[in-house]
Amino acid sequence: MKVLIINGPNLNLLGLRNPDVYGEVTLEQIELWLKDKSKPLNVELQFFQSNHEGAIIDTIHDAMKWADGIIINPGAFTHYSYAIRDAISAVILPTIEVHLSDIMNREDFRKISVIEPVCVAQIIGQGKFGYLEGLHQLIHIKKSA
Repeated sequence: MKVLIINGPNLNLLGLRNPDVYGEVTLEQIELWLKDKSKPLNVELQFFQSNHEGAIIDTIHDAMKWADGIIINPGAFTHYSYAIRDAISAVILPTIEVHLSDIMNREDFRKISVIEPVCVAQIIGQGKFGYLEGLHQLIHIKKSA
């Protein structure tokens, strides 16, 4: 099984940006941890991070050629990127939206996700463990298909 993990804007600043909200773990540390956790699951992970909407869309489109599923933390694009929403919908790959923080207990604008309706699940507030939960859910979906 092959899974694309996308992280959107400002997630490259994890560990520095608002550690009281996002923790002190860097994106690189999360990726290494996930690679380690995915080995016994027989899952190949490919990681992508961008602060640019078009680059994320191009990566989603490309995933249609090789991936079995997508895990995406769209960052701020969660709240307004209909273009990313349309890309997820177009590629017809099971996609799980992940957020490190509990977006439902933050500012009002963060409670709205235009991405969630085109995803098979949304996981919030579990820190790095949300990515692992998303991975387990994608494995279950693949086995059930």
